[in-house]
Amino acid sequence: MDPRVREHARIVAEHSASLQPGDNVVIDAHPVAEDLVTALFETCADVGANPLAVSQRTGTRFRRAYLRNHDGEFELPSHEMALFEEMDVYIAIRGDANVTETADIDPVTSREYDTARKPLLDERLSKRWVLTQYPAGANAQLAEMSTEGYENFVWDAVNKDWDEQGEFQAQMVELLDPAEEVRIVSGDTTDVTMSVAGNTTINDTGKHNLPGGEVFTAPVPDSVEGEVLFDKPLYHQGREVTGVHLVFEDGEVVEHSAEKNEEVLTEVLNADDGARRLGELGIGMNRDIDRFTYNMLFDEKMGDTVHMAVGRAYEANVGEDNEQNESAVHVDMIVDMSEDSFIEVDGDVVQRDGTFRFEDGF
Repeated sequence: MDPRVREHARIVAEHSASLQPGDNVVIDAHPVAEDLVTALFETCADVGANPLAVSQRTGTRFRRAYLRNHDGEFELPSHEMALFEEMDVYIAIRGDANVTETADIDPVTSREYDTARKPLLDERLSKRWVLTQYPAGANAQLAEMSTEGYENFVWDAVNKDWDEQGEFQAQMVELLDPAEEVRIVSGDTTDVTMSVAGNTTINDTGKHNLPGGEVFTAPVPDSVEGEVLFDKPLYHQGREVTGVHLVFEDGEVVEHSAEKNEEVLTEVLNADDGARRLGELGIGMNRDIDRFTYNMLFDEKMGDTVHMAVGRAYEANVGEDNEQNESAVHVDMIVDMSEDSFIEVDGDVVQRDGTFRFEDGF
């Protein structure tokens, strides 16, 4: 086993999940990630935790078979809920044998499936949870990289000094956390403002998403105004969606379009009322993620980018007196901020063309 796999498992167990003796741990992974699952089982044994491996949400053939053959309304699976209620820690590992395994699932079916299972999402998010990536060959292909090159890329982004990364990101948290209003401008295609007043900015150092490398907050749901062109592709439900353009009025998406697979975007926005509002504003700050790989777990952390998610806002971001945007979906999309772009916080420019105010060359 590559020693970097065991280092990855150690960071998940010690830094991200803070495993404790007696913890009931559910590890959700495609079989292609067996090495990392094995290393995590070793770590659980060392700690005295109780691991269980499942393959439920990772694009496997049996999930496709179920959705392709299902007829009627989806029900909430009570036995799966019982498992989540009993667990203390949920570890999800991305890694695919075929990244387009679910590409022929009707978007309406996928939406209805996700909506029916929203209580499971709520239960998972109420526990200690971690989402990470195993560098599988199919994901390397999607990133247009060799397997070895993708392995180096993944583990360089994951196996790093998270205390040092957190200190760098804390400088942006100090600017954003007390802010009232944020404006994002990129070229002639993106100019959007939103209130973040009273909401909390989180310094992502790999506690939930691994790799970490962003700071993120929640917009006040009815405050978003303007338009955004997400110029990096979105890979959702096994399909590439490009050129996503959203227009917001009073916080709600009133116009939308995409150059490719617009129907996927439409079904995301039609999931429920909250899906047409923003649940997250994030700023990428992990400089070890230096290329786009069609993997939002990495791409949203990439330096010189911001991302916005339609749908669910994370409870930890929402201030005590503010409304949490509720939705069955949370779909991130990315804006390239490397050229002809700036981030403005309460009227002051804090990033210009990808360089932060606290970096050399601003």
